[in-house]
Amino acid sequence: MMKVLAIVTCILFLQGCVHKLVTVPVKVAYKTTKGVVKGTAAVVGAVIPDGDDEDNKKNKDD
Repeated sequence: MMKVLAIVTCILFLQGCVHKLVTVPVKVAYKTTKGVVKGTAAVVGAVIPDGDDEDNKKNKDD
């Protein structure tokens, strides 16, 4: 009976560690991907700067 109680107690204490092991890498991957996407959008915007001018010309003609 004491072994079962000890195992259950260990499982409950280690549950927090497992949660950290899973969530921390996911958060790091999310933040990294978010930064890469923002950087890619900025580069595309710099390479194609006239994309917004076409939209403005269409709105002025209407």
